[in-house]
Amino acid sequence: MSEMIFKYIEKGISIEDDDFDEIYPDEIRPMAFTHFTPVEMAIKAAKFLVQKTGMRVLDIGSGAGKFCMIGSVCTDGHFTGVEQRDNLHEMAEEIFEKYKLKNIDFINSNITQIDFSDYDAFYFFNPFYENIIQFEKIDDLVDVETDLYDEYSNYVKNQLDKMPLGTRLVTFFSAYDEVPESYKLISKDDRQKISMWEKSTLP
Repeated sequence: MSEMIFKYIEKGISIEDDDFDEIYPDEIRPMAFTHFTPVEMAIKAAKFLVQKTGMRVLDIGSGAGKFCMIGSVCTDGHFTGVEQRDNLHEMAEEIFEKYKLKNIDFINSNITQIDFSDYDAFYFFNPFYENIIQFEKIDDLVDVETDLYDEYSNYVKNQLDKMPLGTRLVTFFSAYDEVPESYKLISKDDRQKISMWEKSTLP
């Protein structure tokens, strides 16, 4: 089934996460439930963020690329994932090439090195949370510290605040520490822990 997984998503055929996650090797798959966006949520978020063809969406902390890959086949947007872990970045690149996906870029970098003005919309599945809930951290390959949660959240908040009116943001399992007051909550699903925002005022 994994060979057809992206064709199914493109055609609107419902996909279970266990089936999608078969595209990842055995050593990556165990982290999927906690750290990867569910297929249903990824589709919902991507369609909210991409309002017109060619919109540039940044996935903040893209892991092994699941959200970007799904977004690229269910919308007409261009998705960029930034991930600081080398192994997850490389895995995303390998899958991107294997399945000949389009409209995706993966950047191996820390979020503080990214200029948000290069993008139109943003997805945030709290990648900084492992700095304060360290028993849920992915691995020991990067430093995790409480101060880093504040540093990264404040950076994202300041960058989002500089964006133009109408900029869209989706947060998933977020404490909203990264969301500026200039963003208005458009919709919220407490059960699914997803919130959709739009910038409505200037700072």
